[in-house]
Amino acid sequence: MTANERVSLALSGSGEHNDGAGTDAGRDNRAELQQMLHDAVAGRPFSELSSVTFDHRGIALAGEMLLAALRERGFGLEDFDAVGALTAAAVPLVIAVMQAAARRAKAIDGFVMDFVYPSVKGPSIRDKRVILLDSWLSEKSYVQTSSLVTLRNGNELNLDFSIVGHEQAQVLAVVALIGGLGANDSTAEDGSRTAETEDEGAFGTQNEADDAESIEIVNTVNDSRYSVPFVQVFEERDLRE
Repeated sequence: MTANERVSLALSGSGEHNDGAGTDAGRDNRAELQQMLHDAVAGRPFSELSSVTFDHRGIALAGEMLLAALRERGFGLEDFDAVGALTAAAVPLVIAVMQAAARRAKAIDGFVMDFVYPSVKGPSIRDKRVILLDSWLSEKSYVQTSSLVTLRNGNELNLDFSIVGHEQAQVLAVVALIGGLGANDSTAEDGSRTAETEDEGAFGTQNEADDAESIEIVNTVNDSRYSVPFVQVFEERDLRE
């Protein structure tokens, strides 16, 4: 048995792939990954989680748990075509999701968002349904070391997403291995939902996601706002207890 086969067997617990957390094997895998992340963030205001994402066991667990978190929010492998890294720290997670999907005979492409020279690195995402990934996305008062990606005002993500729109790709969700979503009040004083948009663009129409935690994308080019589901595998506060 090869090393990859041993990792795959250990993840499944029975020889069959199990990306859920409902079984004993799934719960054990989640608990193991949670402990690894807890150790990685202990005593640190921020970490790129390299000790986990470059660990052969840690990254395999992360790929499975990311798929499980997406599935729990209604995104199966048949619902998206590609996953993209918002930061350099998320690149291993993109590969992990691609490999976890491949173990299920599903081809998922990966790419990296380049915000310095606005472009997409990787296969074309034109007309594709994409999921955007980050390793740790939370509200910070400083610039993270890997990029300018950070949350402000609780749940606002300020980025130039024109490169996604240029490719006519549809962003389905933003996903983080660790999430620290702040106050998420998407209702205005008059009772209307402030984050909804009827524009059919890179982010589609989000009126159907009323019951889901969301993140507000603020386009730094034209200050337009879009609401998309925010999926987090672990909450920051749980890892700091």
